[in-house]
Amino acid sequence: MSHESSDEGLKRVIGVPGLAATIVNFSIGGAIYALPALIGLQLGAASILGYVLCGLMFAAIMLCYVEIGSLVKTSGGSYAYVEKAFGPFAGFIVNWLFFFGWCILSDAALMNIVADSLSVLFPVFTNAWVRALLFAVLIGLMIFVNVRDAKNSVRFVEFVTIIKLLPLFAIILFGLTHIQVNNLRMDHFPSMKAFNDTALILFFALAGFESSLSVSGEIKDPKRTIPRAILLGGILVFSIYVLVQIVTQGVLGTEMSIYKDAPLAGIANRIAGTTGVSILLFAAAISGLGSVNGDVLASPRVLFAGAKDGLFPKFLGRVHPKFATPYLAVITFAIGIFVFAVSGGFKQLAILASGALLLIYLGVVLALIKLRTKKEVNAEKSFKVPGGLLVPIIAITAILYVLSNLSQQELISIAVFILVICLIYILMKRFKPKPV
Repeated sequence: MSHESSDEGLKRVIGVPGLAATIVNFSIGGAIYALPALIGLQLGAASILGYVLCGLMFAAIMLCYVEIGSLVKTSGGSYAYVEKAFGPFAGFIVNWLFFFGWCILSDAALMNIVADSLSVLFPVFTNAWVRALLFAVLIGLMIFVNVRDAKNSVRFVEFVTIIKLLPLFAIILFGLTHIQVNNLRMDHFPSMKAFNDTALILFFALAGFESSLSVSGEIKDPKRTIPRAILLGGILVFSIYVLVQIVTQGVLGTEMSIYKDAPLAGIANRIAGTTGVSILLFAAAISGLGSVNGDVLASPRVLFAGAKDGLFPKFLGRVHPKFATPYLAVITFAIGIFVFAVSGGFKQLAILASGALLLIYLGVVLALIKLRTKKEVNAEKSFKVPGGLLVPIIAITAILYVLSNLSQQELISIAVFILVICLIYILMKRFKPKPV
């Protein structure tokens, strides 16, 4: 059977179920094993309210992605949207922010979840040097696998998708019977500062759907598929996070601080004893590793393509003479994960990664507003968010609100990073070889 082709020559074969499953896979990673304690310790029984407020803000951003995803049908996701609206310089900044500000930092955060999960079983992994050695070994193995044979890496990612969901469903199903209603009673309303402190972490957890739109050029009937898949995937992701939070808060209550590094292990202990704890902690570690390995497989390919297009340094475009893989892109990306993994813990890295991603979201929402004014874009049939500029304005307000919770040091770090990106762009333009 023939399939509709995109302008890039790619076959449009991804439908609603496939795209929705991809969104769930990207959005639910190892972070879900640590998140309930981080949110619960700040908000207590009001955690669900935090999810709802953050979910509403996130919904406005997702609606903007729905519309712009049906407008811009080429591959590239956020980069393609911003580049279409504002040109190559803005696209260049978004691409670097995505790969180094989001992908590498979020993967480094997940590596810390792997170490935190294992440290509950083996306390030796609380030692900084031992953690660094663990990171070096695991990331070294990822480099080895992804440089030599991408097929095995794909199989591992598929296996991990099942591994990370099954324990979560078990926790939800069996944990509901162990909930103590008193633990879900809200004795006092949390301070605004508590909500502010958790906003960035919640954004980190819910983010990921935008990565699935990088395959825009292979989505069937984008006007129909993208809105339905984002709605379906978003509901599934939000429901799983909220149910896990309810179970964690309801079962552990004030004892959550005891299991702050691995709260779901505390629930597993109540349900199945030490065996359940071991199973869940290994599942958390494998889930984190699978998410990182999936990124080590996929992201270097885009770095490789970007190097070919002049967006990244030329050496990233080299192919291994024997294994035919973008080996230097894989190695560079993986080393970046290692450097940041040893330099900070999950919460610190998650906040920085969220800051970078929020800037990308801001660029995409502004790109949507700009593209609405282009007649050649509006001429195409596409999904349009009702309410005029209301939803984009809500999205921008939400993004700026969450960004305002970054510390001065975090804001300076992101500003310096963007400045470095701008300098790289200028230097690459200045020294770019002239065509003969």
